[in-house]
Amino acid sequence: METQLAGKVVMITGASGGIGSAISRKFAAEGARLVLHYRSGIDRARLLQKELGSAETILVRADLTKEKDAKRLFAEAVKQFGRVDTLIANAGVWETRDVLLHDMSLRQWQNTIEGVLTSAFLSLREFMRLVARQKKGNAVLVASTAAVFGEAGHADYAAGKAALAYGLTRSLKNEMSRIAPHRRDYCGGRINCICPGWTVVPRNAAKLKDTATAKKVTATMALPQIGRPDDMANAAVFLSSDALARHITGQTLVIAGGMEGRLLWRPEEIDASIV
Repeated sequence: METQLAGKVVMITGASGGIGSAISRKFAAEGARLVLHYRSGIDRARLLQKELGSAETILVRADLTKEKDAKRLFAEAVKQFGRVDTLIANAGVWETRDVLLHDMSLRQWQNTIEGVLTSAFLSLREFMRLVARQKKGNAVLVASTAAVFGEAGHADYAAGKAALAYGLTRSLKNEMSRIAPHRRDYCGGRINCICPGWTVVPRNAAKLKDTATAKKVTATMALPQIGRPDDMANAAVFLSSDALARHITGQTLVIAGGMEGRLLWRPEEIDASIV
């Protein structure tokens, strides 16, 4: 199907990560012009830009927990491309250790909320200021199944992602449609959210190769297979297309193989070769 994304300017925050890079590749394949944000993964970001070849891209480093960096990111985008049509708010942080709430330091809580929620707030605020001038634009937030089901040992992350998936998405759908109103030839400003479940990315690929871990993870899924970055990227492209998703806004899409908060499969029922 024709996405009509060719020539559109798409900003992907956290573009150097596993899901971010997959999203970048999909938009490049659609002919979009890309603003690739990174904070510390300069080597990965440069490799991604090189891989995208003929796609029109710029790399911009920014710490999106800082207001001045968020402003500079959008200023660079506008300087290069004149506008931003779509924001993919994918940047975030994750404490790899399991830390129960009663053992969690205030510093960890604040760092996670800053990295997950404040970074999205600052990105969205700058983007929506552009949208108000352009009278066009849409956004996709990247949350997590932790927002839906919770995540023991990661309450900070779950809380931040839940704020994205529900409070922000559902509030901003009404703001976006006012600053970029519906017209006869335009569907109106839209914002949606995707919640990836377990996904094979570099930071957890080794862990998920363990058969016992893979079975435990997929035991809660109706489709017992771990997600791939392309699964998330396809959804992001679809939701960003005013042609394909013109009447979809304020929605939170869980991409996790039908995951539920209970066991759906006994470990011995899982074919480890396909997970």
